[in-house]
Amino acid sequence: MTTLTTTSDADTDASPDSSPTDGDNTTTLRLRDLHTTFSSRGLTVHAVRGVDLDLHPGEITVLLGESGSGKSVTAKSIMRLYGANASFAGTVVLDGRGDLLAAGPKEMLSVRGPEIALIPQDPSAALDPLRRIGAQIVEVLRQHKAVPSRAAAKARALELLGQVGIPDPARVYRSFPHELSGGMRQRAVIAIAVSCDPRVLIADEPTTALDVTVQAQILALFRSLIDRMGSAVLLVTHDVGVAEEVGDRIGVMYAGRIVEYGPAAEVLGDPRHPYTRALLDSIPTPGVERGQLRSITGQPPVSGELPPGCAFAPRCPEAHDRCRAADPVLVDLPGRRLAACHLLTDDPDDTDTDTDTDSTAGPDSTAGPDSTGGPDSTATETSVETPAPAGEESAA
Repeated sequence: MTTLTTTSDADTDASPDSSPTDGDNTTTLRLRDLHTTFSSRGLTVHAVRGVDLDLHPGEITVLLGESGSGKSVTAKSIMRLYGANASFAGTVVLDGRGDLLAAGPKEMLSVRGPEIALIPQDPSAALDPLRRIGAQIVEVLRQHKAVPSRAAAKARALELLGQVGIPDPARVYRSFPHELSGGMRQRAVIAIAVSCDPRVLIADEPTTALDVTVQAQILALFRSLIDRMGSAVLLVTHDVGVAEEVGDRIGVMYAGRIVEYGPAAEVLGDPRHPYTRALLDSIPTPGVERGQLRSITGQPPVSGELPPGCAFAPRCPEAHDRCRAADPVLVDLPGRRLAACHLLTDDPDDTDTDTDTDSTAGPDSTAGPDSTGGPDSTATETSVETPAPAGEESAA
């Protein structure tokens, strides 16, 4: 177990005046003003620009957006799964016990696996091709001292394989990764991720490489495991259908920021940000004639080319002069919602970004995506993520 120093609620707020949890003690993981910056060959990229987010036990919070919006970088920054060229700012507090961004390497080793676990996007890349599935599960259990002996670890590994829906756990236990189907490999990495009953589970596009039938099975398994374990979950996806299927809350990301946040049914049923509406409008609809599919014009901003004002303004059909002059802040909306759009403010001619609304307060005083543009509002995430150091990006 980690021995992080206790951090008070006041220390984890985004600003002295903000109170994102308002006394709610159910928050498992709290992000405040998270920034992630990559530096390489003279280029500095601000991939995550001031994200605030709270995760709660038994709930699935979804980060939704296009590729390059900062979803995966946000998720992996929580576990600090990037190399020396990455730097972090803000706070990531687990169970109110301390800031993970200030923890040392040994402390982080005690966090990864028992406290926070990752289900990677590509199980083939996460699994060791030269070792049997059972040995990889046993290694995690023994490394984190989750069982008293090797025999107990084997018994627990077989139990886990059965819990994730593998019909013949003994055979899969003895199998190499290449001997399994894509769906079976995904179930194996889920078994590894949940082996130590983590408090927080991060799922990075867990169904991307699966066909529709297997995807539905994995999502059903995912929800049943969460209901049983009570873990807080952060799920990263670009698939609106996946977000609708399993999400309790949704944060829509664009250019390294959360631009809309709220209960899943309300965000998808009544989107308030133009980007969220554009994402939903681009979903193919039965009955639409060929050639009439809607798409979002333009491309997401690339590294070092974030436009002034709202990052989505060059692609937004509703943009006006204020959008191009000032970056909008997140404002409270009815129904425990947040959105960052000038169209939602009372005076569209006012280009002053200062507002009396507390942009970090969550829709139900439990979660508050940040409204700030980050330390450098002229840079954004590159579409190519910096890989993690060898051996760090794994299911445990």
